[in-house]
Formats: sequence, C-alpha cells, structure tokens
Amino acid sequence: MKPSVFLLFLIAFVSCKNESAKTVVDNTTGESLELKYADGFKFQDFKAYKVLEINKAWPEATKNFTYLIASSKELSKMTFPKDTYDGIITNDIKKIVVTSTTHIPALELLGAEQTLVGFPGTNYISSEKTRKRIDAGDIRELGKNEGINTEVLLELNPDLVVGFGVDGVNKTFETIKKAGIPVVYNGDWVESSALAKAEWLKFFGVLFNKEKEADSIFNQIEKDYLAAKAIAKQAKTQPTILSGAMHKDVWYLPNGSSPEAQFLKDANVNYLWSETTGNGSLALSFEAVLDKAKDADIWLSPSYYTSFNQLENASSLYTNFNAFNNKSVYTFSSTTGETGGVLYYELGTARPDLVLKDIIKVCHPELLKDYAPYFFKPLD
Repeated sequence: MKPSVFLLFLIAFVSCKNESAKTVVDNTTGESLELKYADGFKFQDFKAYKVLEINKAWPEATKNFTYLIASSKELSKMTFPKDTYDGIITNDIKKIVVTSTTHIPALELLGAEQTLVGFPGTNYISSEKTRKRIDAGDIRELGKNEGINTEVLLELNPDLVVGFGVDGVNKTFETIKKAGIPVVYNGDWVESSALAKAEWLKFFGVLFNKEKEADSIFNQIEKDYLAAKAIAKQAKTQPTILSGAMHKDVWYLPNGSSPEAQFLKDANVNYLWSETTGNGSLALSFEAVLDKAKDADIWLSPSYYTSFNQLENASSLYTNFNAFNNKSVYTFSSTTGETGGVLYYELGTARPDLVLKDIIKVCHPELLKDYAPYFFKPLD
C-alpha cells in the first residue's frame, strides 16, 4: 500500500473510532433516584453521566432547571445540542460556594465540608467545624446574598455555586454563569414538609457522587423522626399552642398546612390554627390572636425574642397571655453559634428529627425524660 493511501486509511479509521467513542446524551434510559418526600428535584443516572432537574427552584417558579453531571473525561466524549442544559457540572468537585446556612449541614454530613471556599455572610454560620475553617481563612466572605461579591468569587474560581432564588433568577448568578462557573439552584426551602426538606441531602449526594451515603443518612433521620412521632402519640394530653409574634401591628404565625404546623401535629399537640391552609404565614390582628389563644398552655417561637423583658418592652400587650405570665414560652432564637448565627436556621432543615424531639420534650416532658432540647429553650 502506498504511504499516501495508508495515511488516508489511518485518518479515516481514527475518525471513525473517535466518532464511535462519542457518548450520545438522550436522557431516556437512566435510573431514577428514589425520593420519598421531596418533589422539587429529580435525578437520573446514565452511568456515563447524570442529569439533575430542579422542578421548583422558588415558589411560583415556571421554569425547570436541568444540569448535566459527568467527569471531565466523559464530557470530552459527549455530544448533545447546545443550550440543552442550564449548567454542566464536573463530578469531581474540589471547590464549592454555597449561599444558605441550610447547605452547611449537608456538606458536613457527607464529609465534604473541606470543599467549601466561599459563603455570603459567614457570621451566620454556627457550625463549630465550619467556623474553624472560616477562622483559618479557608472560607472567604462573599458579602450579602442579594449582592454577592463576584470579584472575590471569580478569584476563588469554584467548580460550582449552589444558590437559591426567592422570586426569580438572581442577576448575580447570571454574571457568575457567564464567567463559566455553573450555578445550580437549591429549592429545599420550598418543600411542603420537614422530611421533604431534609431529603434534599440527596441533592448534595448527587453533586458529590455520594448518593448511597446520602440515602443512608437520610434513612436514619427519617427513622428517628418517625420513631419520635410514634412516641408523641403516647401522650395523654394535648397542650394548646400559640406561636409567632407581632411585627408592627400584625401577628404572623404558621398556617395549618405549613411544615412548622406539621411539626406540631406530629408532636401530638393542639395547635390552635391547625385547620387553616394556604401559602406563607397567617397575618392576624392582635385581637384575633388574643381571642383564640389567651389561655394557650405553651407559646412556641415568639419571633426573634429571647427574654420576657424583650417581649414586654416590644409590647405590653403580650402580658395578656397566660403562657407569658406562666413562663411557658420557648424559643430557638437563643441557641446561637459563636458569631450569633441562629443554629435552628442552619441545622433545623437537615435534622427535623431533632426539631420534633425538642417540641415533644417541651410539650410532653414525661415522654423523653433523658433528652436535652437541641434548639428550643425557655425564654430568659
């Protein structure tokens, strides 16, 4: 064979071989991740790659976000139409930026906290483990969530940013995406139940190739939660519960279909507004609340107040409630980290089992005699 003919044959052979090595992304034959409670995301494993879909990034969201996850090696062999995905994520994350304290426990539970390199509002982080990394300079301050310091973030050059949206796409995230850094939306806070929120641990399991670990950890949390719920059913009484507090002249408290009200139902107590439904909090007048809850046995979560003096100084009207006068008011706002971050806002989403046990201990102390509340403490 002449050299020129042989060369043409070799080029054609290599081209055909490379073409055959291409992975065609069709998204029709994957294995779906089992989700028991969460409905805000979906995940499929196609072996060579994974596809993550966020169905509800924020309330009233109309757009679904789809992300392709694969190794750099596999990505180089893939072929798919442009603009098919909202982000391409490599599955070997060395550096990550998260934007909500609820994301911190997920990283720690999966043993991935060492990948965190930046966070907006580090003072809100309560975890001792992560605070040590902040103090050591391993985690950079990124300013405020509403206006992340993109200059510092781009300098960090993370493999991924995990963000969240409130009512639409964040312009800062769009800037980050244009710089070539993928941004994935986490919608754990939109879920309608405590266990559904906690199941977003599996979302992080997908990102870090730790699906089995995430599944195992969540199963234990679920088991502990359901065990606590079963214990609460043994209670012989149902104390009446008041919740929330006033902001200006409006009293905000959980509606009966909210995750917060679900905690109270599972703790086997009589939440006085358990029959209400809707999105968001109830907004009532002081008179309406007093009429219904003046004689309530226990007052839980009186906004950010941590002492009876604070409550009374904010409004002497609070002294009309029996729970105030009987010192039966409990808050999670006084359980804080070293720099003042409220631990409940960080860990409560990931550990609903602890939240439920706390409420059972407050409302039915005879049922959990050896348990020490993790979040809820009596007002000072």
